[in-house]
Amino acid sequence: MKRWRLIETGIAEAGWNMAVDEALLYSFKQNDMPILRLYRWHKALSLGRFSKPHKSLDMEMLQKQKIPFVRRMTGGGVFVHGNELSYSLIMPPAFLKGRGPNQSYGYLCRFLIRFYQKLGCKARFAVDMKLNTARSNICLASNEAYDILIEGRKIGGNAQRYIKQACFQHGSIPLSFDERCFEPLFLENSGLKKAAALMKLGVTKDHNALVTPHC
Repeated sequence: MKRWRLIETGIAEAGWNMAVDEALLYSFKQNDMPILRLYRWHKALSLGRFSKPHKSLDMEMLQKQKIPFVRRMTGGGVFVHGNELSYSLIMPPAFLKGRGPNQSYGYLCRFLIRFYQKLGCKARFAVDMKLNTARSNICLASNEAYDILIEGRKIGGNAQRYIKQACFQHGSIPLSFDERCFEPLFLENSGLKKAAALMKLGVTKDHNALVTPHC
């Protein structure tokens, strides 16, 4: 099994978290050891690189509540951050053994499926289920083939980007969140009430890690 370089950067502001990802990715060389970074967020929103925040978010409310938002290097819509464990993977193309974007995303997300299953959750990819969830530019309400679902609800989010020398993927494992903190920030239904988190699913193995931040 190929060795990994593990980097734990703790909890930080949104802009700092994204800056670390960019620095690690763009300094990566094809012969470097694959990187797994683990980190946490202070309360924030992140937006896909092509998202138009004024179409999804109440900018006045964001400013009033002093909740920062930041651009991700990857695509997708708006995602809420607070009490979750996030990861970033950076790998040379050879690590994926010829798998292109259509195959590598599902291949890399399998570790999350196994993680949730070990916690006793019946996790599976959305492609295996017939859902009536309408597509949305809000990440938590969208329905993509490789979204991970538990009890029919999306849990976390994952996204990928390729550059010449590396494949980058990041995502999150939501421990808990209070949709009341974030729902007023959206101009349309955010899907937060339908989203899953470990505490909502009754997984409370580490109560200290599952403390929900106050609004």
